[in-house]
Amino acid sequence: MTGLRVFSGRSNRPLAERVAQYLGCPLGGLAIDDFPDGETSVKISDDVRGCDAFLVQSTCPPANSHWMELLITVDAMRRASAKRITAVIPYFGYARQDRKDEGRVPITAKLVANLLTTAGANRVLTLDLHAHQIQGFFDIPVDNLSAEPVLSAHIQGLNLHPLTLVSPDVGNVKRARIYANHLGGDLAIIDKRRTSGSDVQSYNIIGDVSGKNVLMVDDIIATGGTIAKACELVHKHGARRIMVMATHGVLCGPAVERLAAAPIDHIAVTDTIPISDEVRRRLPKLAVLSVNELMGEAIRRIHRNESVSSLFMNW
Repeated sequence: MTGLRVFSGRSNRPLAERVAQYLGCPLGGLAIDDFPDGETSVKISDDVRGCDAFLVQSTCPPANSHWMELLITVDAMRRASAKRITAVIPYFGYARQDRKDEGRVPITAKLVANLLTTAGANRVLTLDLHAHQIQGFFDIPVDNLSAEPVLSAHIQGLNLHPLTLVSPDVGNVKRARIYANHLGGDLAIIDKRRTSGSDVQSYNIIGDVSGKNVLMVDDIIATGGTIAKACELVHKHGARRIMVMATHGVLCGPAVERLAAAPIDHIAVTDTIPISDEVRRRLPKLAVLSVNELMGEAIRRIHRNESVSSLFMNW
């Protein structure tokens, strides 16, 4: 497509390559390296003057390094006279720091939104923001896609009826209800209390899971505490099979150990964050689904100034 250029940072080049392949164009030349003192060096190898540039960069761990790499590359594109710069951020790091829930803490999601705009981004394309209100932190257009079509297509192929969608916490009820409507399942909710950033104590389940195939859907699996506790609870209440799906498999800290030990029959995440061969080996029940076609189609429509609303989930 004339004028379209897709570039990749270092955080998730395999996904960027699959997106470029879907679009039928090669990845643009971009040399990124680190100076001996740890500073990031960026040089764009291709001419981007007047181009519609899309930079694919997940801000997954190490989040700070990937955020700086994204900001520096956007700045380089702006200074190289790109006509429009779209930051394609499959996983938007710092999204969970979206409000002041206690005194003397920052709103870091707003901070990085300001930094990205100041660097020169004209648009943001992302997937399943942890909090939808983060779109309002930007004064530039934000397209927040949903991985629901990819995840739902996968679960439909497993023939899991009778199916019950279980929300692992109250805050995820809306997401679970939408999946329940699309997949034709019932809905149950877990009453959860968090005792710290990494420790979760689940108490009660609202709804019936006895003899049912259970599906839990979340946007992020980080340390795995919420999901592991929720799976233990529904297992005790007589669930037949337990499936877990999430858009972003951060899988940090004790997540792999917790998921491996939990009574889970199947786990599916998308490739917004690269999953290492070591994690795949230790979690043989893990399936990784690609969102390349979803994101590629959104890029195509943005480039052609066409509507992308049909790609959104009806929240």
